[in-house]
Amino acid sequence: MSSNKNALIRYKTLDKCLKNKYKKYTLEDLIDECSEALFEFDGKESFVSKRTIQLDLQNMRSEKFGYEAPIEVYERRFYRYSDPDYSIHNISVNENDLKAMNNAVQILKQFKDFSMFKEMNGVIQKLEDSIQSTNQKSIIHLDKNEQLKGLEHIDILYESILNKKVLKICYKSFKAREMNILTVHPQLLKEYNNRWFLICFHKNSIMNLALDRMEEITIEDKIEYIDKDFNADRYFGEVIGATVSETQRPQNVIFFVTRKHAPYVTTKPFHHSQEIIKEDETGTTFKICVQLNFELERMILGMGEFIKVLGPRKLKQRIHKSLKEAVRNYSSDENQ
Repeated sequence: MSSNKNALIRYKTLDKCLKNKYKKYTLEDLIDECSEALFEFDGKESFVSKRTIQLDLQNMRSEKFGYEAPIEVYERRFYRYSDPDYSIHNISVNENDLKAMNNAVQILKQFKDFSMFKEMNGVIQKLEDSIQSTNQKSIIHLDKNEQLKGLEHIDILYESILNKKVLKICYKSFKAREMNILTVHPQLLKEYNNRWFLICFHKNSIMNLALDRMEEITIEDKIEYIDKDFNADRYFGEVIGATVSETQRPQNVIFFVTRKHAPYVTTKPFHHSQEIIKEDETGTTFKICVQLNFELERMILGMGEFIKVLGPRKLKQRIHKSLKEAVRNYSSDENQ
């Protein structure tokens, strides 16, 4: 059991004892009560030291956790709350606290129709009722699309990662003629540009599977799960998007953005490695260090005539080819 959970159980137990008007508790009694509560929760013998309970009482008295509990010692040996109506669960909040809670509720409400957040509906309703905010309109709007194909798989994938379960996935990529049956060890769910991906371990390598190409998923209980202790920040640290190559090294990508649109790229960098190389009256030259992938190309093409790739040559040629094909599409319309 984590130390944080241990502490929460102790605080809850101490609160129950200190507000009990019909029984006197010495320090030794509080130690016994906390030890018993931990045993009931975890099923293991757990002795709480005198020093631990003394620190717990000190923390409850202080402003550290916002309790400021009125704990007193009476008859030189017994502990109780001097205010018989006090409890650490009776949290007092001011107007600013209520506003902050209300803002959080408005954000949570935007997820309540999303599959993996359905069980939050009751919690959100309780929060709304407790702070009387049901009539306030949302002032924050998050981009989401509940109609995306593949979202129906979120629940089983999430639970499989949480409970470390191996999966058998019927998968058909856009390029494949036939469906593939993949046995994978799920590690992470990732969202990029309103599309969801499963990052999983398969045949000695990490792979990326789009949820919208999954046809069927079943749990393989007989296969032992392999936990790769996946670090998402490190894995995606050298890419834009969700496509990572285990063999490709990141490259310096140099690009020029016109003066009018350079501030957008400056304030919202393509990548955390982005830096400015040069600025003049015509625009700004930037540099990022990333792998060359599909998402990088789509981001560059999305800026159209306002951006020009200066290097590497391979990426510059790809962008040039894509733009020539785009022009050809519109040229054929003029001839009709």
